[in-house]
Formats: sequence, structure tokens, C-alpha cells
Amino acid sequence: MERQRIDKWLWHVRVVRTRSGAAALVTSGHVRINGERVHASSRAVRVGDVVTVALGNSVQLIKVLAFAERRGSADEARRLCELMDPGAPPLERDLPRAQSQARWRTGA
Repeated sequence: MERQRIDKWLWHVRVVRTRSGAAALVTSGHVRINGERVHASSRAVRVGDVVTVALGNSVQLIKVLAFAERRGSADEARRLCELMDPGAPPLERDLPRAQSQARWRTGA
């Protein structure tokens, strides 16, 4: 596989919890591929691309390393990408489970 839809890839690397959430993130203009704003969730991403995602008060720079056929575990998701900014807040997949669930309950 040499390319994949951006919404599917964001879901596979666990930037968001659902594929529809990934599509909404893209269509709302919060995602860039190689510095170019993306408005269509069907836009293809390729190995080596740098994806910029604005989530809340943070911006994540994520380099595409690989693709997956199916959404896997958090460990598998880590192999698909490289975080370009080590000082950035963690992605959803990197949060401890209790902290992750608490964020959803409080609406923070």
C-alpha cells in the first residue's frame, strides 16, 4: 500500500477515537499535509508526508512512516508514525487509560 485516505490514517494512528471524528477534523480545516490545508477526508497521504493536526490548544506534527489495513493496538499505531515535536502534548493513544476517560467525562 503506497497511500491511504487521511481520515482512515488518522484513525489508525489513534489521533482520534472514531473514523467519523477523523473525517470531521479534516473537513473542519484542522489538518494539513505538507503544510497544505486539507478539506476533503478522501485526500491521500503517502509515506514521508508530514501531517499537522490542530487539537484543542496544541498542534501535532506527525510524520507518516507506514500504513495499516486495520486499526490495531496503540503499540501498532506507534509504528505507523513519528511525532516530530517531542515537547508536544501526547496523542490520545499515549494517555493512560484512566486519564483518557476522565478527559471525556469532564469535557476538558
